[in-house]
Amino acid sequence: MKIRNLRWWMIALVSLGTIINALARSSLSVAAPTLFTEIHINEQQYAWILSAFQLAYTIAQPICGFLIDIMGLKLGFFIMIVIWSVVNMAHATCHSWGGLAFLRGLMGLSEASAIPAGVKCNSEWFPARERGIAGGIANIGTSIGAMLAPPLVAWAIMAYNWEMAFVITGAMGLVFAAIWWFGYNSPDKHPAISASEKALIDNGQEVHLKATAARPSIKSILTQRNFWGIALPRFLADPAWGTINFWLPVYLMTVRHLPLKDIALFAWLPFLAADFGGMAGGFLNNLMMKRSAISTVNARRVGFTAGAFLMLPLALVGFVESPYLAIALVSVCGFAHQMLSTQVITMATDLFPRNETSTVSGFAGTAGWSGILLCTLIMGSLVHTVGYNPFFMILSVMDLIGAILLWTLVKEPVEPTAVLLTES
Repeated sequence: MKIRNLRWWMIALVSLGTIINALARSSLSVAAPTLFTEIHINEQQYAWILSAFQLAYTIAQPICGFLIDIMGLKLGFFIMIVIWSVVNMAHATCHSWGGLAFLRGLMGLSEASAIPAGVKCNSEWFPARERGIAGGIANIGTSIGAMLAPPLVAWAIMAYNWEMAFVITGAMGLVFAAIWWFGYNSPDKHPAISASEKALIDNGQEVHLKATAARPSIKSILTQRNFWGIALPRFLADPAWGTINFWLPVYLMTVRHLPLKDIALFAWLPFLAADFGGMAGGFLNNLMMKRSAISTVNARRVGFTAGAFLMLPLALVGFVESPYLAIALVSVCGFAHQMLSTQVITMATDLFPRNETSTVSGFAGTAGWSGILLCTLIMGSLVHTVGYNPFFMILSVMDLIGAILLWTLVKEPVEPTAVLLTES
C-alpha cells in the first residue's frame, strides 16, 4: 500500500527520535537540583559532568555523521539509539559525580547522531523548497524533548526517586529504536512511496548536489569556505542554547530560588517557544522563496539574521525582578535560537552533495558544541563568583556576529536553481 505524502511521515519519525534524544539529554539538568543534595555535588562538579557529555558529543558528531553517510541512515541511527538508551538507564546505578561524568561521556558519543540523522533524512526525502520546513520539523524535536523533561523527570523524582527518571527516559529510547527500525527507509527502498512522490523529490533537488558513490572527503569539506560559513555561526550561536538547556533549572533554583515544583511547571516554556521558532523559520523560508525571487541560501540567511536580533532580550534576563518575567525573556530567546538554528543546520543540504550532508552536519555540530563546551567550562569556574548576568549579556550578541559571518563567508552555488521552484 502506498502512503500519500510519505516524506512528511519520515521527517516526523526523525523528529520523534530527536525528541527522545533531547529528553534523555535534558534529564540530568532537571534532576540536578536533587543531585546537588542527594549525592552532594556542587556547581563545579556539575560543570565537569556536563563537560564530559559535551566533549564526547563534540568529538563524536562528525564520526556519527560519517558513519551514517557510509552505513545508511536506517542502520546507523538505530545503533546509536540503542547505545544512548542503555547508557542513560545505567545512570540509575551511579551515585558519584565522577561516575555520572563517565556515563555522560559515553552517552554523548551516541547522542551526537541525532542532528546529522535529521539532516540526512531531509536531504534524501525533500525537494529543496521544502527543506526549510522539514528542517524545522526535525529540529523542533530537540526543544520538545527538553520541554517534556521538566514535568516528566520531576514527576519521576517526586513519585519514585531520581534513579527512576533515568530508567524511564532510557526505556523510552529502546521503544523508539524498534519503531525506527520497522518504520524508516530511504526513498529508493521504501515500499510505501508512490511514483509521483518519488518524482517530486528527485525533480525538486539540485542537480549538482545529487549523491554519488564516493565516500565523503573530509579534507575537501574542511577546506571549503561554505563549511566554515555555517560552522562558525554555530560556534557562536549554540552556547546560548546550551546554557538554556543545561543551566536554566540550576539558575532558577540557586538564583531565583524556585522550588522543584515551580521549575517543573515553568522551565519547559522556553522549549515550547523554541518549537514555534523552529517552525517559523521554515515557513519564513518557504514564504520568501514562493513570493519573491530570493534564493534558497539568502532565504536561510535572512531567517538567521531575524533570529539573531530576537536573541537580544537575553541580556535583560538577570535584571528583571520577577523570575517568571525572566522565564518569559528566556522563552523569547528559545524561539529566536531555534529559528536561526534551523536555518544554519538546513544549509548543509543546500551547499553540499547528498552523500556528504551528515558528515558536514557533524563537523558543523562539532563547532557548535565546542562553543557550548567552552561556555560550560567558563561558567562552571566563574558563575559562583560573577553570577549569570555577564554570560547572559555576552551570549545575547554572539548571534549577530554569526549572522555577519554567514553573509560574508557563504558563497551561493553557481549551478542553475530552477529546480527550487518545483511545485509540491
